[in-house]
Amino acid sequence: MPRNERIDSDLVVVGAGAAGLYSALTAASLGASVTVISATPLAQTASYWAQGGLAAALGADDSPELHLADTERAGRGLVRRSAAEVLVNEAPEMIGRLQEIRMRFDADSSGDLALGLEGGHSRRRIVHAGGSSTGRRLARQLSAALVREPKVTILEGARASNLWTEDGRVVGVVCEDDRAVRARATVIATGGAAALWNRTTNPPGSIGIGIMLARSAGAAVADLEFVQFHPTAVVGVPGREGFLISEAIRGEGATLVGPDGERFVDELAPRDEVAREIWAMLDQHAVESVGLDMTSVDAERFPNINDALMQAGIDPSKELIPVAPAAHYLMGGVVSDLNGATTVAGLYVIGESACSGLHGANRLASNSLSECIVFGARAARSALDEPTVSSGEPPSSVPLQLPSRETREAMWRNAGLVRDRSGLEQLLEDPYPLAALVARCALAREESRGAHWRSDFPSLDSGLDSMHAVISGTDPAFEHWQ
Repeated sequence: MPRNERIDSDLVVVGAGAAGLYSALTAASLGASVTVISATPLAQTASYWAQGGLAAALGADDSPELHLADTERAGRGLVRRSAAEVLVNEAPEMIGRLQEIRMRFDADSSGDLALGLEGGHSRRRIVHAGGSSTGRRLARQLSAALVREPKVTILEGARASNLWTEDGRVVGVVCEDDRAVRARATVIATGGAAALWNRTTNPPGSIGIGIMLARSAGAAVADLEFVQFHPTAVVGVPGREGFLISEAIRGEGATLVGPDGERFVDELAPRDEVAREIWAMLDQHAVESVGLDMTSVDAERFPNINDALMQAGIDPSKELIPVAPAAHYLMGGVVSDLNGATTVAGLYVIGESACSGLHGANRLASNSLSECIVFGARAARSALDEPTVSSGEPPSSVPLQLPSRETREAMWRNAGLVRDRSGLEQLLEDPYPLAALVARCALAREESRGAHWRSDFPSLDSGLDSMHAVISGTDPAFEHWQ
């Protein structure tokens, strides 16, 4: 496609992870024309690497109410109940819709869906595909379904550089090579920002590009102080640094042991608890890792993890796996309502780029892939109600600003698992704008809650229950969300 070419669509989706793919697929199924902008080839986005599953109350002993209670418990008094109710009530039907597009989930010996257990869940409700290969298989299946849609245009290897706005409304997207897409609505689905931290489980592109695109168009952002540190990422193994060991491994009986070989934590507690216990153990013994013992787990049930470890010289059936926390998932993002709409007309946001309040201060394991599908569909349906836009000329592309190695090191040092005022204030002058925004939110929240731990404010402040740090202008202001 030539430079400066303009495409007209009903909907343009920026990002081709699970959220973006399903949103595009939903819109196409409703007869809409859709353009998808993907910086990477399809099925190679961050969702591709997701080792967790999809959470849904499907068991005979389960219910949406129990799923809601677990979500709120993990979210530490900050979960927006209305958003969580949408997820838990619509997730079971979502699994059926995925099966309709030939997504095959793991089954038990009776042929029923095999339901896994993960940290923070009181029931087995995690649906997997290929064990810990769920994200890979979901991305592939959604990609395959999307390319069969005749009214879908896919721009692979293209990166959005800025949003096209007219009279306060987003009317499309401009790419780095000056190609432009005009649309009735724009959906940001570019993932999170955990790769801003030097030690991370995320691919390098997870640096909050979509969040900054929306911010530059005037959208409000919120809760950027809450980044989840996954407890069990490989450390000290060349070629596998930051490789995620799925929570499902612990759900099947793997244990965590300290330098003395003894268990020291409830492995199925919510992630913030497990990560902090590991962090304390590392600090106490001045070591870089604890051991994950999965010798009692059938490693063949998790083939991608087993293969990766074996290739790195670790036999998980016989050896402890060296693990430590790593930045994994951003609970904050662009402020969105229950249909993905932002504070800017014509702009929607879904998946990890969004902040609907669903995850609160600490995401419940495997709620995120479910969120991608549930809210991806809702955003597509709502976006197609937007009015037709005018036919003005698009702006020129704007060079993307990327974080430096020094920014990533500063984020790990000053906004890591434990932070304080002195370190956070150093980030206020960081040249990467999102780093400074994270610091502003973290400085405003003078308490410790979920994934945000202030050593200078180690207690939870009940006065901040349901209060979200929202940045519309320069500084955050707390808002009560229901």
